[in-house]
Amino acid sequence: MSKAAELAKAGETLTNQPSGRKNIVTNGAMQVAQRGTSATGLGGDGSTYNTCDRWKISTADSAGRLTMTQTADGPSGFANCIKLDCTTADTSIAAGEYLVLHQNFEGQDLQQIKKGTSDAEIITLSFYVKANAAFTFGVELVDNDNSRQITKLYNTTTGWVRHELTFPADTTGAFDDDVGSSISLYFWLHAGATYTSGTLNTAAWAGQINANRLAGIDSFYSSTDNNFFLTGVQLEIGSQATNFEHRSFGEELALCQRYFYMIGPDAECAVALAFARTTQTAFGIRELPVTMRATPSLAFSDVTQFEIQYLGSVVTTSGMAASGEMSPQIIGFQATVGSAVLTAGQGMYIRDKDGGDATISVSAEL
Repeated sequence: MSKAAELAKAGETLTNQPSGRKNIVTNGAMQVAQRGTSATGLGGDGSTYNTCDRWKISTADSAGRLTMTQTADGPSGFANCIKLDCTTADTSIAAGEYLVLHQNFEGQDLQQIKKGTSDAEIITLSFYVKANAAFTFGVELVDNDNSRQITKLYNTTTGWVRHELTFPADTTGAFDDDVGSSISLYFWLHAGATYTSGTLNTAAWAGQINANRLAGIDSFYSSTDNNFFLTGVQLEIGSQATNFEHRSFGEELALCQRYFYMIGPDAECAVALAFARTTQTAFGIRELPVTMRATPSLAFSDVTQFEIQYLGSVVTTSGMAASGEMSPQIIGFQATVGSAVLTAGQGMYIRDKDGGDATISVSAEL
């Protein structure tokens, strides 16, 4: 390519970039892992967020199982990556089986793509990947608002490779301008005939037909020797992949906390200010570090890991439950104790009981 052509392409890329941050993907460098760095026994039927924030594992019907880890084995310039290890193989693939690693995006964060208009933008996905062997896997973009999709295939090697995949503009179907899941980015690693028996749709966006989504991919579950590594995921406007946008850990953490916030575990640390409503119940409140996508749900660790401190005394909780008095900015919950030791209206706080195991999972995930 001539120097003039290189400059022209650079100019096109810069012109097509929206103002502000260019990478639509959150936690593409796999820096943040509020839920922990390892999750085992994944598979079967289900869809769960594990280890690296914003990255979800979804599986159906399969006998295969895997472990998901945030590991320090990234390519140059990347401290972390996601690693998937096959721990139980599945060589008899039923029609409805699948395994996908994916991230979902709010419609209000995608309006710059101008999908569904005559000015719709081309978008480019780039990522670093490696595996234990040569595989052919698929990446799919799904427009959840309009039931449209497009798929690209890529190959793995035993060393890190950066793939750059460009997706054409789609003038059909605009994204909803709201907090719902308008688009999903799927890394497909295993699929049965329901998803592979048709003709792969790679050239243009089209109405979603399951049979046409993944024809030609290999199976991650073919052997317990198999592993898969991923990092440096970037989705941006333009026909050219640019250098990965490295954000500070603090900025990436804040972006993740819009969807999930882990309170604790910290030994003997306060988790919320509270006041007694009755002699056996206290109402705890805590302001969230960022405004969440929606009013969150709460999940508590073992209730015996919490205690209430009041007037120099402590009492272990016997129950913890979310309150209806919450918003995307503030959570509220009720703590119960087994005996009538509190005084209504009394101020107090709820904290971890000694071991540092008390946690509250605050989720507004897509």
